[in-house]
Amino acid sequence: MPITDILERNCRLYGNETCLVEINPEMTETRRITWKEYELIQPSSPSYYRREITWNVFNEKANRFANMLLDRGIKKGDKVGILLMNCLEWLPIYFGILKTGALAVPFNFRYTAEEIEYCANLAELDVLVFGPEFIGRIEEIADSIIRNRLLFYVGSNCPTFAEDYTSLTIDYPSTSPCIPIDDEDDAVIYFSSGTTGFPKAILHNHTSLMHAAKVEQNHHGQTHEDVFLCIPPLYHTGAKMHWFGSFLVGGKAVLLKGTKPEFIFDAVSKEHCTIVWLLVPWAQDILDSIDSGKLSLEDYQLSQWRLMHIGAQPVPPSLIARWKRIFPHHQYDTNYGLSESIGPGCVHLGVNNIHKVGAIGIPGYGWETKIVDENGTTVTQGQVGELCVKGPGIMTCYYRDEKATKEVLKDGWLFTGDMAEQDDDGFIYLVDRKKDVIISGGENIYPVQIEDFLRAHPAIKDAAVIGLPDKRLGEITLAVIETKENFICTEDDLQEFCKKLPRYKRPKKMIFADIPRNPTGKIEKPKLRKIYCGESLVASQIEADTLGIRA
Repeated sequence: MPITDILERNCRLYGNETCLVEINPEMTETRRITWKEYELIQPSSPSYYRREITWNVFNEKANRFANMLLDRGIKKGDKVGILLMNCLEWLPIYFGILKTGALAVPFNFRYTAEEIEYCANLAELDVLVFGPEFIGRIEEIADSIIRNRLLFYVGSNCPTFAEDYTSLTIDYPSTSPCIPIDDEDDAVIYFSSGTTGFPKAILHNHTSLMHAAKVEQNHHGQTHEDVFLCIPPLYHTGAKMHWFGSFLVGGKAVLLKGTKPEFIFDAVSKEHCTIVWLLVPWAQDILDSIDSGKLSLEDYQLSQWRLMHIGAQPVPPSLIARWKRIFPHHQYDTNYGLSESIGPGCVHLGVNNIHKVGAIGIPGYGWETKIVDENGTTVTQGQVGELCVKGPGIMTCYYRDEKATKEVLKDGWLFTGDMAEQDDDGFIYLVDRKKDVIISGGENIYPVQIEDFLRAHPAIKDAAVIGLPDKRLGEITLAVIETKENFICTEDDLQEFCKKLPRYKRPKKMIFADIPRNPTGKIEKPKLRKIYCGESLVASQIEADTLGIRA
């Protein structure tokens, strides 16, 4: 069954009930900022607003967009990109694409113009839907990107190089286009940057989407009465696949544009949210605000909140210990997954296993795991090896990249690139990363992109970027800088130079030192990690936190 059938069913059962709410909190700071300074999620307007739609309206919007796409020549197997900030239109557009049999292709809203163009070409987009925050970036590449593509704009004051989504869709039928869709049909393409810095296009079918919904609902037991608070960006598999659990039972979801503790508590209280998915920094900010007295539990209605779960980065055991002291009635879960495994849930802790906090957990619903050595042989229990997962949510392939696909998909198993070990009870613990990736505050950062940028500075001979353990963000970026002879370069100079990068990519620390390379010219990252942060980064994060608890 394709996931679009669930939307039709929700309309029949709950048509006039509210399904989606969008909340934009009031911004206290009104200075104009560029997209390069964006936080992961933040208010898009200085003024508070709240919007909502019912299941009937959700479905009608999806159908109108689907019928418009079909009328404009879009057919089964075509690709439609979504470049929007979180908003009430995002999910109906996503489902409208799926209803045509075309593939939905969400874009990271932090992409530069160059990255947008690259991904549009890689995925062979036929259509791109974008919002007002992206006009400048799209305008830079409009001449090249518009060739053989349709550009639809969602918002007011449509630019001349695009067509207005609202005025176009309003006149199309609100009935389902009834395009036959099979479980094995291609459904979506997500992007995950590779270690070379160039994004890979991850292809999933409809089976993957439906399994993601089943996994989430199985793990967290959503009912129709639950209300899910969704904060992370919808382009990311994590946010959407967690929402799928509520979607499967026709539950309400709240899209919150902001991560401040008072925003989160206010939304939970006023919207009667029962399930909240947080990133580690947001959970820590909440606890710190409570401890400092900035937030008072008595000011909010929180008794209905039953589940807090976390994903995207290693979870400090001390954080959960603090959380349970304040919220003893909360269930807790942590989730592990990759875009290649349709987001979180292929491994999870489980709400009954809080005594194992620090582990990523056990195989999720419908998933299998194994830990293997460099030859692909399963290691003995307690030994470190590469974590592999297998299940209905595995990607079909890296689109148009057979070589990369063969490197990670072997006999139905996905080789994750994460090094792990399993304890006597079968719980899996991450130890390190085989892949050259830094996960900071839930955001994947690929060092080669920053290294290439730094090397463009006239004073820099070489640059290497690694992750350092950080209590709040999990990891932060450290740039090791080797300067050219007779050139003077300070950290302040480089920080100013790095303002050209999006803020989340800017190095948080810099060290001036020689950079070791092996005989083939490759940077010896393991040696740098050993010097500056220990050999096993992920394990050291958890170990240090655990020792802190014991002390």
